[in-house]
Amino acid sequence: MSYCCGAGMIGTKGTLRHIETHIHNVPLLFCPVCHRIEVHYMVESEYEILAEYAHGDGAAEVDFQDYVEDKTEAGLYDNCINSEAEEPLDVVNRQIDMALDLLTVAKLLKDDEWEQQLKRRLTALNERRNKFQKKAFSAGQRRD
Repeated sequence: MSYCCGAGMIGTKGTLRHIETHIHNVPLLFCPVCHRIEVHYMVESEYEILAEYAHGDGAAEVDFQDYVEDKTEAGLYDNCINSEAEEPLDVVNRQIDMALDLLTVAKLLKDDEWEQQLKRRLTALNERRNKFQKKAFSAGQRRD
């Protein structure tokens, strides 16, 4: 699994900017806690090569899929516990469950530093969950 700050990364595709060039449909990993984004490790070298060539050619925009052979998209995200297609609230709830499990382990190991990191992560995830729930509640109120 891909992790960042202890949270499971979410597999997605997005647009990245390399100097003056926008590269679309790049396979990415996204951290739901700290919002860090990184190019998926299985296509990182292809991304770097394409970015340099596109910039050298003066291209304003390129599509990653047009230049790089697909690495079986299903295989790209096999090591992610969540994907972009899932409901955001479900993703956050799963992340909270995992962090609570890890918190139990940290307490058993008496690892105070890890425990504090997990508590900070849980606070961030809880805030995000509250926003999603509030948004869902507001949307439900508008329909009634």
